[in-house]
Amino acid sequence: TAWWNLGTGRLTEMALQRKEGMLAGNGALVVRTGQFTGRSPKDKYIVCDDITRNTVAWGSVNQALAPEQFDGIWTKVKQFVADKEVFVADLQAGADLEYRMPIRVVSLLAWHSMFARQLFLKPALESLADHKPEFTIVFMPEFRCDPATDGTKTETCITIDFTRKLVLILGTFYAGEMKKSVFTILNYLLPERDVLPMHCSANVGDHKRVALFFGLSGTGKTTLSADPHR
Repeated sequence: TAWWNLGTGRLTEMALQRKEGMLAGNGALVVRTGQFTGRSPKDKYIVCDDITRNTVAWGSVNQALAPEQFDGIWTKVKQFVADKEVFVADLQAGADLEYRMPIRVVSLLAWHSMFARQLFLKPALESLADHKPEFTIVFMPEFRCDPATDGTKTETCITIDFTRKLVLILGTFYAGEMKKSVFTILNYLLPERDVLPMHCSANVGDHKRVALFFGLSGTGKTTLSADPHR
């Protein structure tokens, strides 16, 4: 069964029915992400092929995965999910209409689908029938890679394939991997269109002067940008 584009209320209801989490006193859905309470950057890969071989700065941050290794993992993922219930969310990344990218998130958990719907932009209902994703994110937290045969360091694997326009998030329940994967895709594609991606927030002061706040995740960029006195 595939559940397509369910709203927040229905996804919350299903998450509770499936015992994925519980409601807090203020009505928010609370979940546990298990082993990973943050991203797993050492388990992140990019498929090294004709598109990326000479355009990615390979190293400890951008780790290469061979196309045939990705093929093997993807084949096993499809077998793994064949008899399972999934949630599909058609969404968009990017506020600027000129650079907005349609995406699709396929997940095993209702709360992952709900998280994606809050994180990315929701298209107008009347446009969903014509939604054609440029990239698809497949989020299978319970799937475990085999480092001996799959070419990964651990059982966890977050891989982007720019040829297939496909992202696999495997072996982790941490939903923030979706955000970082889309960031990585846009960081790769937008410079080709004369756009410089920046990991920052922006604040406009009384005199229309703009301040940009840079920093690692969780260091207060959003808080500072929302302060009218900064």
